Amino acid sequence: MSAARVRTTFLDFFRNKHGHLLVPSSPVRPRGDPSLLFVNAGMNQFKPVFLGTVDPRSAMASYLRVTNSQKCVRAGGKHNDLEDVGRDVYHHTFFEMLGTWSFGDYFKEEACSMAWSLLTEYYGIPADRLYVSYFCGDAASGLPVDEETRQTWLDIGVPHTRLLPFGLRENFWEMGDSGPCGPCTEIHYDHVGGRDAAALVNANSPEVVEIWNLVFMQYNRDMDQSLQLLPQFSVDTGMGLERLVSVLQGKTSNYDTDLFTPLLHAIHQRSKVGPYGGRTGSADQGKVDMAYRVVADHVRTLSVCVADGVHPGMSGAELVLRRILRRAVRFCVEVLQAPQGALASLVPTVAHILGDVYPELHKEKERIMDIINDNEAHFLSSLQQGSRLIQRTLQRTEDSRGIFPASVAWSLHRDLGFPLDLVDLMLDERGVQVDRQELDRLSAENHKVMSELQSGALTRLTLDVQSLAALQRRGVPHTDDRLKYCYSLQDGGRYVFPACRATVVALYDGQTLVSEVTEGQRCGVLLDQTSFYSEQGGQSHDQGYFTRDGLQDVLFPVEDVVLVGGYVVHQVTAAGCLKTGDQVQLHLDEVHRLSLMVNHTATHLLNFALRTVLGPSVHQRGSHVSTDRLRFDFSVKKSLSTSQLQQVEACLHDIISANQRVHSKEVPLQEVKSISGLRTVDEVYPDPVRVVSVGFPVSELFNVGTGRETSVELCCGTHLLHTGSVQDVVIISERQTVRGISRIIAVTGHEATRAREAGQVLSEDVDSLSARLTGSASSDLTSAQRLAKDVGLLSDAVDSTPIPQWQRRELQSQLRALQRRSNTIVRKLETREAVSRAQVLLEKNGKKEVLVDLVEADSLPVVMKTVNQLTAVSPLSHVMLLTHHRHSGKVLCACQVPKDSASLLASDWATAVCRHLGGAAGGSAVVAQGTGSTSDITDALRWAEQFALQRKQR
Repeated sequence: MSAARVRTTFLDFFRNKHGHLLVPSSPVRPRGDPSLLFVNAGMNQFKPVFLGTVDPRSAMASYLRVTNSQKCVRAGGKHNDLEDVGRDVYHHTFFEMLGTWSFGDYFKEEACSMAWSLLTEYYGIPADRLYVSYFCGDAASGLPVDEETRQTWLDIGVPHTRLLPFGLRENFWEMGDSGPCGPCTEIHYDHVGGRDAAALVNANSPEVVEIWNLVFMQYNRDMDQSLQLLPQFSVDTGMGLERLVSVLQGKTSNYDTDLFTPLLHAIHQRSKVGPYGGRTGSADQGKVDMAYRVVADHVRTLSVCVADGVHPGMSGAELVLRRILRRAVRFCVEVLQAPQGALASLVPTVAHILGDVYPELHKEKERIMDIINDNEAHFLSSLQQGSRLIQRTLQRTEDSRGIFPASVAWSLHRDLGFPLDLVDLMLDERGVQVDRQELDRLSAENHKVMSELQSGALTRLTLDVQSLAALQRRGVPHTDDRLKYCYSLQDGGRYVFPACRATVVALYDGQTLVSEVTEGQRCGVLLDQTSFYSEQGGQSHDQGYFTRDGLQDVLFPVEDVVLVGGYVVHQVTAAGCLKTGDQVQLHLDEVHRLSLMVNHTATHLLNFALRTVLGPSVHQRGSHVSTDRLRFDFSVKKSLSTSQLQQVEACLHDIISANQRVHSKEVPLQEVKSISGLRTVDEVYPDPVRVVSVGFPVSELFNVGTGRETSVELCCGTHLLHTGSVQDVVIISERQTVRGISRIIAVTGHEATRAREAGQVLSEDVDSLSARLTGSASSDLTSAQRLAKDVGLLSDAVDSTPIPQWQRRELQSQLRALQRRSNTIVRKLETREAVSRAQVLLEKNGKKEVLVDLVEADSLPVVMKTVNQLTAVSPLSHVMLLTHHRHSGKVLCACQVPKDSASLLASDWATAVCRHLGGAAGGSAVVAQGTGSTSDITDALRWAEQFALQRKQR
């Protein structure tokens, strides 16, 4: 049975035979769930149903029974299979989860019988190859044995010898630290058969594997870890397609199925090694078969992720995908000896295998290949240099007893962009390990240095007056840094930066010029020329490293770049000996530079858009450009309105979409005044000065009228060559820092896309919450309190999440109104519940002078309002009510006494009782409240009453 038929059989069985709705797979990028890097389970998109937060107007709110095949990625975060992929024959970073769900419809009996019928009748799996586990209960948690599931399986015909009990770890599923949870039952398959393999179930044996997990969500775990039965029971089942296909195709390895064999064949055609042999461990000489598995798995993950909008990057899911890509490139090029471009050329094969069920793979095929090729090209030169560095280091340290220097491993990671797990893998192949403790120390030290540099706590190595004078006496020319502007744009939109060889003309140790520095010494390096940008004009400095001739595999990372008196000072911590006169090769961090170029050009466009929308009174008052965002300060009477923010973003969108050319030219300072529309900042400019314009060459902007309004500024920064590379700009913050000066924070490119997506998700969440609130006017108090809490949590998310600022203000306004409504509903329901509780207590106790009793309530306000109701009816009574939460032992306490009660004050009474219970209380002479904890609430009630009676007798 082909994989496509296995998938179709599953979906058709539940859709056609059992009335399930087929819901498409969600993208692997989670929508509005910051707890996840990737969608890693089929249930992720249905969490709002399980949590009770689903929009009652949405289609999802009407779901009863559902089925689908969900794209999942498990790499990074809590569920991380990345480092295991390739080592065995069943781990994957991307896989498909075949799933079914029942939301308050059928439960255990139906779920088990459907699963057994599909496996044994439709897939034809012999029943004597299957074993079933169920939950054996947990006395400490107060959870009983799942006898209902056990009896269901016995009724179906599973022999008791194949029905195995397991505990919380194996057979109780939880969504998180709190929320819906419940027992699960798992179906396991024995690849061998003809034996009793019960002892191998859940024993990590590759011969007996779990194929299907059926979760019965019947409990809710509260924040205090107590368990309550859910008002609606649900079913959530999941079965990995890859493992199921291996079972049905009679394979013990997922990689031997038709989900992978076309890929493995395509890899062999592009490689210079033998065909895939399926070997693992020591039998896999040269780790060739491991490389086959890594490349096959990773190119599937890359294809699916890029098609769903996740691109290799520098943080979060994007960083994980970058690690996956670099791991795949390394195995493809070094182990399989495939040529550059081979990895991307596998994408059409992935689309052929998966494209019929996930058509976006066909649609995005060319874009996926371009992104893989671009990232591979960036990494290949570093990979080759890193491999040489590892080899030479090992040759120098043959007597190191299998320990690799942490400083070299850290250099591979920091300077060449090697993921640390890839460094570990490359060293493991050579039989050595890195000194992990020293590596952690270097990482922490590097983080501290970078933080101190950014905060200004670490003194920059800038030349002092005496050193500058010494340089001039020696006739050392100023640094030629023109190469920082010498980059080009190739077809396909890739920027190419120039190579740069230079000579060390001077070294500065922080106090004086020196002729030589040694390993570990912090110093400033002056070169005759450089391609690095020094921090100026509001733009952060470049990053990268340089190597010395004769010591090419020792990297000198550039930590800071400053311009002092015409000299560019590269701050480094020497990785080896360095002398004046040495020849060096500079290596620019191109990703870092390109991010700065994007954000600097976007800053100019923002300046122009603000003047277009707000008028010529807008003047720049400061800016800063970093890799992840841009900051822009400007003069304006008051904060921008929502409409003005939208207009500014629309103006930016028009300029970016037009993909206008960005021009630059050096112009004599005395001539710049005749440039039409020029924007200047109150700074001292060099002569000649660099002019940057958008849409029109600088030479066409001299002495022209008003027909050519565009962005034109004096600027020494590095810029894009076309505005289209900005992709998008989103203003995520705008506020007045002082009267008359506003500050904008904005993001670009993929960060802007994420901000818009996050804004859309939060907007939908607010709409959903509003609909839930509208339908809860006559609901119970617990639901109303949860809604009020959800409003607060959503308000926090709207305040803190990077989203368009105009949208944030709209959502904040809506949420303030929702908070008022929810608080009103809660107060009304609390009062209604308090009246009901008070009536019951009055009927039980009458109008006693001292009334101490137990009341059921979830919150202290309800307890207090119940006390208020009692004293309103019986104003001469001294009333104290306690509420006991049995699972946590927590006690809520509230009391009220008559105003003329001199012998017993409410604050004294509540404080004494709560202290007796190990807690605290506060209040006035008339009313007070507090909390404590106890396992014996009867004793607490007796003690509280005796205290009051004794005080009354005084």
